[in-house]
Amino acid sequence: MTIKSKKLLLVAMLSSIVKAGFAQTGGGTTGINAATSSLTAYVDPVSTLTLAIGAVVGIIGGVRVYIKWNSGDQDINKEIMGWGGSCLFLVLVSVVIKAFFGV
Repeated sequence: MTIKSKKLLLVAMLSSIVKAGFAQTGGGTTGINAATSSLTAYVDPVSTLTLAIGAVVGIIGGVRVYIKWNSGDQDINKEIMGWGGSCLFLVLVSVVIKAFFGV
């Protein structure tokens, strides 16, 4: 092969690559829209699951605080703040997830 034929072959390959790149302009938008719709389908179940986990954590925390209180432990304030804070966090995460995705 001569240098001229190598250059011609290179130009032909590059032009075919450029044409293939221009042919795929609409594919990205449909993929992003499909991903968005499938992601928003999971927002409501995840939010409900987070609320359920918060309820279980609240019940466990309430029982633990009650047991400590009945046993005469003087330092239940830290326990109440810890369990209450975790329940509040889980409830707020559920609300923020719904607000972030606009559901």
